[in-house]
Amino acid sequence: MNAFPRWMRLCCCVFALATTSAVMSSALWAFQRDLLEEAAPGNAAAPQNPAVDPNTPATDPAVMPRIEESFFSRMVRTSGIFGFLILLIGLVMVFLIFIDMLELRRENYLPDPFLEHFERLLNEKNYQAAYEAAKTNDSFIGRVLAGGMARINGGYDDVLQGMQEAGDEEALAMEHSIGYLGLIASVAPMIGLLGTVYGMALTYHQVASAASLTVRPYELGDGIAMALFTTLQGLAVAIPAVISHSLFRNRLAKFVMEAGHIGEQLLRRFQGMNRITTTATTAPVTRWSPTTTTVTATPEN
Repeated sequence: MNAFPRWMRLCCCVFALATTSAVMSSALWAFQRDLLEEAAPGNAAAPQNPAVDPNTPATDPAVMPRIEESFFSRMVRTSGIFGFLILLIGLVMVFLIFIDMLELRRENYLPDPFLEHFERLLNEKNYQAAYEAAKTNDSFIGRVLAGGMARINGGYDDVLQGMQEAGDEEALAMEHSIGYLGLIASVAPMIGLLGTVYGMALTYHQVASAASLTVRPYELGDGIAMALFTTLQGLAVAIPAVISHSLFRNRLAKFVMEAGHIGEQLLRRFQGMNRITTTATTAPVTRWSPTTTTVTATPEN
């Protein structure tokens, strides 16, 4: 049932890290290139500030040219390490959503061809072949039925217990995968909030350490931009993660409940079977097991 092994998930995370690094590096490199071009000597395209006295030294930040940035490049530059982490988490979230969408399909949990084949074998009283078919089928219902039939010698109660244990084990593995989306939904806004607090603290530090009572707006721009952009990025990752986690969890619960109902209906024919036991005073009774080819346990109906 698990179409994506652990090594493939690890490769997806590594690819997400490489993609995040490439995006951040390209945006910062583009900004540095524009900065060098604008600051080059003799560049007539550099914007001037007419409100400033021409006799003011060129090293004054008030007369230095302001670089026009796009929304994306400013977001990447000002977000810093917080934006890098949120972007990385967002790419991992996209891969997890894609993987879970492929795994949480009906054919992976309740394949109709297998159910028809298994029911036909039960109707033919070929219980050994039915067990082998369930054991070799890589689906949720197949493992549930195999877990129940493996304990058929213990009676119907043991059959139900075996199906319950197998279903819980498979459902727990899938819930563990879906739980990563819930973790991302909790961590992403926290990282965004951390960036918000850091950006505001940086802004207040610039105000407090200003040499004069007048603080230029562009001097506070980076801190405020970090505060707003990291909040935006954290929410942009958390919202789809919350929605996906809720949808996938509900779909998994539906499949598990339906699989339990179908398994109970298929194996109800063993309801009248009693536990097979052996004692020292009686001859040994041949037990039904996956390795034997003869079935001695026959249900009443």
